[in-house]
Formats: sequence, C-alpha cells, structure tokens
Amino acid sequence: MADSYDREVVRQETTTAGEPVAPVRPVTPVTTTSSTSVYRRRTGNYRAIQAVWWIVGFIDTLIAIRFLLKLFGANPAPFVRFMYDVTWPLVAPFHGIFNTVQESRSVLEPESLVAIAIYALIGSASEVDYAGAYK
Repeated sequence: MADSYDREVVRQETTTAGEPVAPVRPVTPVTTTSSTSVYRRRTGNYRAIQAVWWIVGFIDTLIAIRFLLKLFGANPAPFVRFMYDVTWPLVAPFHGIFNTVQESRSVLEPESLVAIAIYALIGSASEVDYAGAYK
C-alpha cells in the first residue's frame, strides 16, 4: 500500500461555462541554504603555536593536579610525592606571593593558581606576532 505522500491527487472541476479547471498541482517546498565559511590563515608558525599550547596545557594540568591534591589533603603516597616533586620547580617562582592557608591536612595554595594563570598568559603570548596583532 502506497503512502498518501506517494499519490498525486488530481481534481477536475467544471465551471458554469463547461470549461474544465486546470488540475491541482502539489506545491514543492522552497528550500534555501546559506553557508558562511571563515578561513583562518595558517602561517608557518602554526605548528609551533600548537606545540606551545600543548606544553602549556600539560604544565597547567600538572599544576592543577597538585592544587587539588593539596586542597583535599592527599596522603603522601608515592604518586602524590612524585607530583609534588615534579611541579615544585614550576610553582617555586610564585611561592610567597600570597599566604598559604592550612586547615588540618587541607592546604589552599594560591601560588599554584597564580602559576596556572601566568603559564596560560605565556601561551597566549605565543599567538601574537611582532606587530602586536593576533594572527
């Protein structure tokens, strides 16, 4: 059995003069498409910028793990000590800017947050060319 969409209904009506009226034709829907393409010019430094952002993202992730371990007062297991040892050289330049708050085993370490922000700024500076305009 065919669907109602597959059938075409044709009616024929007559006027008082006896002339047939043209059959009804199905209306085809009007379709419009529009597309906008934005192309970003890739320069020769595109791969270098990607590498810088990958490194910055990796460093920020390590520091964020350190921050969370300190905040939740993690036990000094080998992994925790490893994370503290690896991230200390990255956080050390910012040590002492703000006071560290400690509540029992939980430590709020603001120098980790400052380090994350500063490394993200360094990463964003890699996208600025010498004229000061963004690529």
